[in-house]
Amino acid sequence: MSTPTSTRAPHEDLSGVDTAPPGRVGGGLFDPKQLLRSFPDALRKLDPRVMVKSPVMFVVLVGSVVTTLLALQEPGDWFGWAIAAWLWLTTVFANLAEAVAEGRGKAQADTLRKAKTDTVARRLEGGDEKDVPGTELRVGDLVVCEAGDIVPGDGDVVEGVASVDESAITGESAPVIRESGGDRSAVTGGTKVLSDRIVVRITTEPGRTFIDRMIALVEGAARQKTPNEIALNILLASLTIVFLLAVVTLQPFAVYAGARQSLIVLTALLVCLIPTTIGALLSAIGIAGMDRLVQRNVLALSGRAVEAAGDVSTLLLDKTGTITLGNRQAAAFVPVKGVTEEELANAAQLSSLADETPEGRSVVVLAKERYGLRERHRGELARATWVAFTAQTRMSGVDVDGLKARKGAAGSVVAWVRERGGGVDDDAGLLADRISEAGGTPLLVAVEDEEGARVLGVIHLKDVVKGGMRERFDELRRMGIRTVMITGDNPLTAKAIAEEAGVDDFLAEATPEDKMALIKREQAGGKLVAMTGDGTNDAPALAQADVGVAMNTGTSAAKEAGNMVDLDSDPTKLIEIVGIGKQLLITRGALTTFSLANDVAKYFAIIPAMFAVVYPGLDKLNVMGLASPESAILSAVIFNALIIVALVPLALKGVRYRPTSADTMLRRNLGIYGLGGLVAPFIGIKAIDLLLSLIPGLS
Repeated sequence: MSTPTSTRAPHEDLSGVDTAPPGRVGGGLFDPKQLLRSFPDALRKLDPRVMVKSPVMFVVLVGSVVTTLLALQEPGDWFGWAIAAWLWLTTVFANLAEAVAEGRGKAQADTLRKAKTDTVARRLEGGDEKDVPGTELRVGDLVVCEAGDIVPGDGDVVEGVASVDESAITGESAPVIRESGGDRSAVTGGTKVLSDRIVVRITTEPGRTFIDRMIALVEGAARQKTPNEIALNILLASLTIVFLLAVVTLQPFAVYAGARQSLIVLTALLVCLIPTTIGALLSAIGIAGMDRLVQRNVLALSGRAVEAAGDVSTLLLDKTGTITLGNRQAAAFVPVKGVTEEELANAAQLSSLADETPEGRSVVVLAKERYGLRERHRGELARATWVAFTAQTRMSGVDVDGLKARKGAAGSVVAWVRERGGGVDDDAGLLADRISEAGGTPLLVAVEDEEGARVLGVIHLKDVVKGGMRERFDELRRMGIRTVMITGDNPLTAKAIAEEAGVDDFLAEATPEDKMALIKREQAGGKLVAMTGDGTNDAPALAQADVGVAMNTGTSAAKEAGNMVDLDSDPTKLIEIVGIGKQLLITRGALTTFSLANDVAKYFAIIPAMFAVVYPGLDKLNVMGLASPESAILSAVIFNALIIVALVPLALKGVRYRPTSADTMLRRNLGIYGLGGLVAPFIGIKAIDLLLSLIPGLS
């Protein structure tokens, strides 16, 4: 491997990963229909068996019950009832955030269920077809599907080729071709065969198809907490225990000072001091991250993979179809000495009219666009004899009006010229070698006329790099991600494409063993690796990678090996997946910072209110100038509940991610969410206190 040098391109913002596709609701909370659908689920989540999974919110639930019981003992105590009511609202708001996130997934699941129909399969048994319910199919069964049939289960095409409508799965209306014996053999249950006849070998048991797995995923049933999320839950639980001990031991000191506090005030203090904001939003952040992947037609088979995508430091990308368009295109006509470019272009276009390959069509288009030669058609040359391109001859051409023109691989064209007594100038060989060294593919063009057989020049074919790829790789570099292009091409061609695309490194003439060795080498250095693939030969590397994205068009082996499946089969989406993973981690970190900073500010509201009567000096800490102890405590509790509501859209949509260094990102988050978390309570609590002071008896 070698590392090509590259020039940085102008900045292109890839931070739009937080933008929902058209027709999607980004935040979702303020959609009245969504709120109404989610509210019953939020109430059902008040079940202690559910709440105990979130230690922070379980403490808030217990506090709500305790304050309610105390308020019942003194029905005339408006302060107790107000605290109890707002603690219940805090709990409901937290559940509502999770319910809204899950509700968006359920809406998608309903759409997917429409595609999941009970089909009758035509199973092959000893050469005969037998109609059986799709639910009776087992792994290894062979089923026949013809035009109009619904594919009864996930599988691989083992015979035939057909056009398949996958719009129910991918949302893409254009049909796709599925055929046996290649990397585009996989079919998904629930899709519709539009033409021809195929035989499919079933590869999944009933109830475990991709549609079933997607439904479970988007409904949250299959979403398990990731290691980072578990670690953060442990931290929040530890903080909750610390604050609980602090509040419990506060009462003896208060009694000693002659300022006994009611259990309602102590409960309010505890709820305000523990990190309720992040505790309430943590689950919603994770669900929303998975939801953003589903919106982009990516099926994440593991929540761990989504987080790993955010920490990826090495990205392995296939060249063909990912970095390049996949088809070689004619880029230039290079004539030999004594021949004009126009002559060469005319002969090249004529000899390519019988070549139906993408390369042949690109020669015709280039001659038309660059030299003004109108695009001729075979029908216009009625007396012509056409020589179609074949893999055996590696040439195409035409015989018309005394002119014979040929275009093709250098060896084939040279042999054709010499058979007719012509010579080949050294100039042609030098031009071909120069193009090969630059990573291109040379095609010779020759003619035979009254002057004899001779080579006119060379067509430069090159694999065209997709537009904007250099800018995208520059953005990945700014993220701290190293990009490696993997290709089966020779090192010269690989080096040329790598330099043009701007990747950091490349692996040429790559075998499955080479890919595995590269991934293991990167991982041995403590790096997380992501790669994409679609073939059976990619399966070992996909399984080894920390983030393995398999194409839906690929083989079942590839899809089973990876931990993500791209239903659109767009290899460049791997770059988007990395952005979504980073956004998930940043959102969680930003809101955790905001939540902890919030707690600091609440000290200045509640502690002076509790002890200012006994210790007048503490009134100096009442920097907000709150009206009364009751108003201060109630204002803090109300703010604590409302800030959850205010942050739900941000939790669901995600913090906007901008590719930058870790240090810059940390300073930005501390400046916005750390400082914002300190300032917001001062403003919010004071505003609520001013409103409460307007109520008679509270000031």
